Amino acid sequence: MAAKKAAKEAKVSKEEQVGYHKGSISVLAKEREEMVRILGIVEQLMQMHVNALKDLGVDLEKEAEKLMGAQPGATKGKNPVKPKNKPPIEDVI
Repeated sequence: MAAKKAAKEAKVSKEEQVGYHKGSISVLAKEREEMVRILGIVEQLMQMHVNALKDLGVDLEKEAEKLMGAQPGATKGKNPVKPKNKPPIEDVI
């Protein structure tokens, strides 16, 4: 099976491979720009809600402390959520 894959890759010219990878980078760069734009919109909406809650007299710091205290093993000033070890993208593909 590896021999078939190597033979298939040999048929694809270097120019085609370069074009393929350049096109992929271009598409991914545009996707990243769109994601950054969406993230900016989400941040603005969150700030609007935070400001509205503050105007209504809600103390968000106290609310956060309550939530942190309710979680088992939570420590003050530290992130209680530990990131899971994710495999590298190369292993996922």
